[in-house]
Amino acid sequence: MTDQWVALEPGADPDERARALRRAHETFTTVGTVPRPVRPVVAESWRRSARAGVGPDGTASVELTDDDLGAYRAEHPLAQVMPLVRELVGTFAADGSHLLAVCDAHGRLMWVEGHPTTLRRADRMNFVPGARWSEAAVGTNAPGTAVAVDRPVQVFAAEHFIRRVQPWTCAAAPIHDPHTGRVLGAVDITGGDGLAHPHSLGFVQAVARAAESQLSLVTPPGQTEDTVTLSALGRDEAEVRPRGGRRIRLSRRHSEVLVLLARHPEGMTGDELLCALYPDESVTPVTLRAELARLRPLLPPGLLASRPYRLSVPVECDAALVERQLEAGSLTAAVRTYRGPLLPNSQAPAVVRLRRRLAGALRTALITRGDPDLLADWAHAPWGEHDLPVWRALAAVRPTAPVRARIAALEAELAVPGIPSRRPQVRQTPWVTSGATYSQRPPV
Repeated sequence: MTDQWVALEPGADPDERARALRRAHETFTTVGTVPRPVRPVVAESWRRSARAGVGPDGTASVELTDDDLGAYRAEHPLAQVMPLVRELVGTFAADGSHLLAVCDAHGRLMWVEGHPTTLRRADRMNFVPGARWSEAAVGTNAPGTAVAVDRPVQVFAAEHFIRRVQPWTCAAAPIHDPHTGRVLGAVDITGGDGLAHPHSLGFVQAVARAAESQLSLVTPPGQTEDTVTLSALGRDEAEVRPRGGRRIRLSRRHSEVLVLLARHPEGMTGDELLCALYPDESVTPVTLRAELARLRPLLPPGLLASRPYRLSVPVECDAALVERQLEAGSLTAAVRTYRGPLLPNSQAPAVVRLRRRLAGALRTALITRGDPDLLADWAHAPWGEHDLPVWRALAAVRPTAPVRARIAALEAELAVPGIPSRRPQVRQTPWVTSGATYSQRPPV
């Protein structure tokens, strides 16, 4: 074997190698010796697996389910690069023969995606989101071993320590924090014998490098240590809180400035900020500079920088968290985080666009999912009480008399009985007052 990280050398017969590996696996699990043709990286992994007490007939345990899994994924750094990973690996995951999986640094699977038939096969061995596939839990496998040795690796057939996994072949590569070098997790392709090829290992390694490059763009250095939080959902006067510091309540205009700068960590020029904040084109740059001069002393020293206007440390806005939760598929967590429209009474053009985009994405996800409890949470909230499409979606899955009565009242009020709305009805929300917020939704 010229490269111990590749499962099969060119020209090798996969069936013959698989039979030899099954015999070697039986020898190791019986007497503890590792015969040829087991690769050194696999032999060492088998020994680590045995020392960890893994049995060859074991199975993976599922540690995170439902809301816990969704919240964990939404907060994980790799959630930011999942769209890129899906784009790059989509052809593998969609062809019916392979799966895309991404695990964290502990070998816990966060995403497993692919053709439904292949997913059902993987489900039988608990290769599912929320299951722990570290070496210490299930022995030799590509994502767990890649994290353990911090190297791209293939695992072919009976090289897997657990017997029920031996019909599969996988290739995985670790993904690192681009600023600290710390292992964040691994990207994995799982499928049949065809993956035991140098190209698949090179491909998954290239995906991991692309993910690291993307992380370097979206995650500034030092974010975990210095992040400032910004609460702007469901309130006109946002609150900013430095890590370990006191909450600072901002005026409406200052709230708009911070929301926009948090949205643009690369910074905004004076002209860009002026157009984003003021619908009135007659407002001069002097007005903007005066607002920023009043804002600067209210914030932690040095937070608001100039040329361009930017925030010197990462500011985590609750609206951005909802977006990440939606992107990660954690709709329940997104609904819980969403405390109302973004700066609901703001007329700043850029804020209005962000507010509509976030609410629209959340509504679309709710209607598509069709979960009656989540739909009811939205419909009974102050911002959803006039949302006819959501009420109709709720009626489709929970056709109770009160729900039908509410739809009839809304249709009469809107004077379009029986005609589905083409777009969300926009109404002024009288529940919002300066600085108001809701810590609990009305009961369903």
